[in-house]
Amino acid sequence: MSFESNEYFDGNVKSIAFQSATLPGTLGVMDIGEYTFDTNAYEFMTVVNGALTVKLPGATDWKTFNAGETFEVEANVSFDVKVAVQTAYLCLYK
Repeated sequence: MSFESNEYFDGNVKSIAFQSATLPGTLGVMDIGEYTFDTNAYEFMTVVNGALTVKLPGATDWKTFNAGETFEVEANVSFDVKVAVQTAYLCLYK
């Protein structure tokens, strides 16, 4: 098995794709900044270390997720993320 690595936003977001026991996923790191992500599949995103401040589709308020917390995003939407410190995440796709 090989791993696929990805870079986004001029290398400020990097991830490695893998197949978990149940779902495909990525493990990655985001540098300080603001980003808009598009989804192709339903996502379960867990903050591993650091924090992500997220504005989910249809939301008017931003919510901060800290290490150990998970948020979910529907397929085929966009969501915004603010990163104040370098942050590691785990994303599983359904």
